[in-house]
Amino acid sequence: MDTARTVILAEAAALGTLAEALDGDAFARAVDTLLATKGHCIVLGVGKSGHIGRKIAATLASTGTPSFFVHPAEASHGDLGMVTPGSCVLAISNSGESRELVDVLRYCNKNAIPVIAITCRAGSTLGKAANIVLALPNVPEACPNGLVPTTSMAMTLAMGDALAIAAMQARGFTAADFGDRHPGGKLGLQLQHVGDWMQIHNAPPPTVSPEAKARDVLGTITEGRMGCAAVINTNGTLAGMITDGDLRRALTEDFFDKTAADMMSIDPYCVTPQDRISDVIAHLTTRRIANVFVLESGKPVAAMHLKDLLEEGYL
Repeated sequence: MDTARTVILAEAAALGTLAEALDGDAFARAVDTLLATKGHCIVLGVGKSGHIGRKIAATLASTGTPSFFVHPAEASHGDLGMVTPGSCVLAISNSGESRELVDVLRYCNKNAIPVIAITCRAGSTLGKAANIVLALPNVPEACPNGLVPTTSMAMTLAMGDALAIAAMQARGFTAADFGDRHPGGKLGLQLQHVGDWMQIHNAPPPTVSPEAKARDVLGTITEGRMGCAAVINTNGTLAGMITDGDLRRALTEDFFDKTAADMMSIDPYCVTPQDRISDVIAHLTTRRIANVFVLESGKPVAAMHLKDLLEEGYL
């Protein structure tokens, strides 16, 4: 536990040092370079820097800056063809002396492809060849031998995240834009719209007329297996909603003499295909309700149930 805390605190301290030492002018020019790039940002790195580089490339791509990772050794054997004019390069090397980067740096210089470097040594081979240097402070590694890349990689990752988020904000990149690029997982599912959900769940909701007797309403709700039914007018628009709870509240001696209009809730909470799933979930949980109808032109076209959203991984 002492070792764990020592490592974590060392990396946290390194990030604080990085924030204080950040060269604002170089950082701003790096963001401007990303914004001006018409092609892709190609991220390069060897060893641990390469692993961090893959993550940075993924973050850039998901936040509005088209990006991918290329291993420098593979670049020297043909993958330099991926580094095209109109692109930029983000090269990562703690020492700045990774031999595998040399061919790429020469190629970029020859083809006027801007290079952004993340390195601890601005005077290194990488630092001298780069157009912009994002220098990392010289902070000891958390490894007791001072060898294993730890604090340096934490700072590299933070610098990459800072670049991605700054470029994202400068682009006016929204949650909707992120959702378009991140449809998978719980986060991606919640960023989807109700209309996306309806492409798979296209069964019409159970419906009854306002004049329907309680027995018929009970049968419709049971058969629909949604715990509710939409009460619709003759023109198909929503008049109200009847849930299992409404049925229980209507259980009096004259229950079977009642109609749907007698039991329904008027003006229930409804959504549209344009609403975001996360907003729907927030409303359902805040209001403590389980069902909601999806309306188009005032007509119920689908029914959503909180239980189904839970089972399908939306929350």
